[in-house]
Amino acid sequence: MALSLARPHRVDITIAAVSLLSGLALWALGLHTQPGRDLGGTWALIPLAVLACLELVRRTAPQAALTVGTLALVADQFTEGNLASIMMFTDIVYAAVVYGTPAAARRIPVTTGLITVAVTVGFLAWFREPEAILIGVITGVISFGPATTGVLVRNHREAADAARLRAEQTALLAEMDRVQAVTAERARMARELHDMVANHLSAIAIHSTAALSLDDPRTSADALAVIRENSVEGLAEMRRLIGILRDDSGDLEPAAAPTLDGLAALVAGARANGLDVTLDDSRPPQGPKLPAPVELAAYRIVQESLTNALKHASPGRVAVTLAQGPRALTVRVSSPYGDPSGPRAPGSGAGLVGMRERTELLGGAFEAGPENSPDGTVWSVFATLPVDPADEGAKE
Repeated sequence: MALSLARPHRVDITIAAVSLLSGLALWALGLHTQPGRDLGGTWALIPLAVLACLELVRRTAPQAALTVGTLALVADQFTEGNLASIMMFTDIVYAAVVYGTPAAARRIPVTTGLITVAVTVGFLAWFREPEAILIGVITGVISFGPATTGVLVRNHREAADAARLRAEQTALLAEMDRVQAVTAERARMARELHDMVANHLSAIAIHSTAALSLDDPRTSADALAVIRENSVEGLAEMRRLIGILRDDSGDLEPAAAPTLDGLAALVAGARANGLDVTLDDSRPPQGPKLPAPVELAAYRIVQESLTNALKHASPGRVAVTLAQGPRALTVRVSSPYGDPSGPRAPGSGAGLVGMRERTELLGGAFEAGPENSPDGTVWSVFATLPVDPADEGAKE
């Protein structure tokens, strides 16, 4: 197994230097672990030097260091021995588990455990003395002990890494949820602002254009009256929206949200703005109460459709029809389709997008476009709003 050529870590260099100097000091003082062996003198320095060099690659090539270190420790048994050599070998076993591959981390503790048992049983059978058990204990201390310690440290590090990764993922998901919530809230605010104010501003724009283009005091006075009325209503709607945004109790919007009971006033306002509007509400008078989101969506769809008719429709009748089935509420608004003869207010197309978004949020279906009718081509807006939000795509 080839040794890694990666630059040794500073900690590994320190361990190798301190261990080598300690071993040389012990040898110079004549302190040996097994004096009286045949290979005396400087022979003990060879395993010491080899193990010190292996400490340099304990992190970059742990398995190769363990293999060579085991051979060096075996060779050290034929010399007078050095305590620093044994200590370096235990550190190499520990490093092989901590920095080695997952397979090696699982295999080394098992192998050292089996070696410890085999050495204990073998020497006990050879010497037939209880003291032979001490050899097995020493073998376990310098091999199995560091291996199990490495397993504990590695498991702790992996658990810490996994916890840190989960924390980062949780933070990322929380940030994604926050961004999505902000985006959804901004879209909702944009729909509310457009639906509440566009109708009044469109009427103001059309009537002011008419007042400027006609030199008739009576017409100008009527136009100014309509402009004032829509300005006041638009400011009231704007104040309501600002109040909703500033209020953090969550109690303001449900009480202030418009319902289908206000359709008559909405149609009356459209008539005051010059539209010929009819309302056909075929819902049963004593029918079940519609969910608040459904009523709000239906009201806003009718309101935006009347605004679009005021801005873009040709002269003619605008028909608003509501019907409630067992599973869904249907809303249809049709207006004459063609080139309008009077003044027009500019449009951005956000109204159709908002109506479609409101419908899809409730799981309903939305269609808008020209279609043929007995009275000619009309622009039809048709929305199906499930009474139960669980009935996605419900049809009447």
